[in-house]
Amino acid sequence: MLHHIHNDETYSLFIDGANLYSAARLLGFDIDYKKLLQSLSGHGRLVRTYYYTAIMENQDYSPIRPLVDWLDYNGYTVITKPAKEFIGDEGKRKIKGDMDVEIAVDMLELSERLDHVVLFSGDGDFRHLVEAVQRKNTRVTVVSTVQSNPPMAADEIRRQADFFVELNDLADCIAKKRLGQQKFDNSADDFESFEDNFNDEAVVEVA
Repeated sequence: MLHHIHNDETYSLFIDGANLYSAARLLGFDIDYKKLLQSLSGHGRLVRTYYYTAIMENQDYSPIRPLVDWLDYNGYTVITKPAKEFIGDEGKRKIKGDMDVEIAVDMLELSERLDHVVLFSGDGDFRHLVEAVQRKNTRVTVVSTVQSNPPMAADEIRRQADFFVELNDLADCIAKKRLGQQKFDNSADDFESFEDNFNDEAVVEVA
């Protein structure tokens, strides 16, 4: 777990929703967000848990909306923005939903009031963000995986972080029970198909 967070430290969790979803699926499990919050709030003083995701807002029904609503009522601070559609060079319609800027701005602003931040993303683009947070004398833990194929955690962010936690090592504490268990809204099949559209680059072609 997060035993390296001291009991007298204040900390917040910053979750890149699409990145965490993809990492967990590559490892063969789905996230139970109720268990995640319960399991990771037992160290130090958890100030807030942020969850970032893009939403398709021009549809009659957004498949990710049940998860967003559930998180919003169950202890998470949810940050969303509309996913953007555009036509690629080959004339195909694509969807983009990148939350990197939102994560970076919030983490930099809030890190001045925190002893520790926990980033759920292995995106190498966040290396400079981690370094900037560390210059504020705030320690950084990165949670991702190198045990998936391909690995989701870039080497540069693992080296920069104060601590790296392998997501697969948390599976027993944050994964949904698999067989014979009723699914929460956060595991609905339509949500899964939506999140599958957002890979590391957060761009997907639509036929």
